[in-house]
Amino acid sequence: MTTEPASPSASGPEPVECRVTVEASPETVFPFFTDPSKIVNWMGERATLSPEPGGLYRVELSEYTVLGEFVQVEPPKRVVFTWGWEHEETLVPAGTSTVEVELEAVDDGTEVLLRHHKLGGEAAEQHTVGWVHYLGRLRIAAAGGDAGPDPGPAPDTERGRNP
Repeated sequence: MTTEPASPSASGPEPVECRVTVEASPETVFPFFTDPSKIVNWMGERATLSPEPGGLYRVELSEYTVLGEFVQVEPPKRVVFTWGWEHEETLVPAGTSTVEVELEAVDDGTEVLLRHHKLGGEAAEQHTVGWVHYLGRLRIAAAGGDAGPDPGPAPDTERGRNP
């Protein structure tokens, strides 16, 4: 199954929504959002994660760092964290948006639904490209495969590497 943007939400400002089906149980997939040694298999080079409300969410990509904090952690069904970029001149400063991930068991494994809130215009477009890219890598890694070195999202959409 391919990774693709989901249908937009009907209420309030539309979040970026992407979904993917991973051939693994929710119990297997969940730590790929909360365990630093697992998240780097699909996103980032280094991570510091404290998966509890108020805990640190920090993922270092090749050039930039995502910074936020965990808001909700409900294994193995849901995780919510704030999100933004630590560097200057970014469309999404650290902690100014929110990522909500829901995991649901399905016949083929786990459906991962990711909603990224408080993004607009160019930031929403860039993050859609980024999340489609990274959820495709998650699908491989969480199913036990090797996603390989991360080339990052397509270069023509990076502009400050805001996935």
